[in-house]
Amino acid sequence: MVTQHWLLLTYKVPLEPSKRRVALWRRLKSMGGIYLQSGVCLLPKTADHVRRLKMIENDIAEMGGESLILETVALNQAQEAKVVARFKADRDEQYEEFLDKCHDFEGEIAKEIAANHYTYAELEENDVDLKKLQGWLEKIHKLDFYGAPLAVEAATRLQACEALLEAYAQRVFDAHDENR
Repeated sequence: MVTQHWLLLTYKVPLEPSKRRVALWRRLKSMGGIYLQSGVCLLPKTADHVRRLKMIENDIAEMGGESLILETVALNQAQEAKVVARFKADRDEQYEEFLDKCHDFEGEIAKEIAANHYTYAELEENDVDLKKLQGWLEKIHKLDFYGAPLAVEAATRLQACEALLEAYAQRVFDAHDENR
């Protein structure tokens, strides 16, 4: 097994203004980082993460805070497995949220079909919603460094949503052809 190298960012920032602290937390989470504890974030070592953490380090200094970036490895395979499991669990939380939104999307299409509501406006609205789902899943995939268990289910569910919208679109087209 290849040893996984991580970047460990430790930091302390002033409590106020809290919006800067929250913005920092959001940036690190948006990179796919996991928090081992408050002010201690871990990311897989990549050139992109090194670059972005150095920029964050600069931002922390500008906030009047302190930070340290370290490269680290797990003590043994069991510890490494724990860290990888944390990354997977974080992604699975995002995949679960995504799957819930897919359920909402499917419900919306079902509601339109049940009401025989086949309009171009509704089709366009649902198309926008599908594009949001596609973009969201793409973002999650970019942060899924270790292949979270729900990744395949999420991809399959998105394909089902795409097929559902395509079938709804066909009904809209057919309904408008009948009106001519």
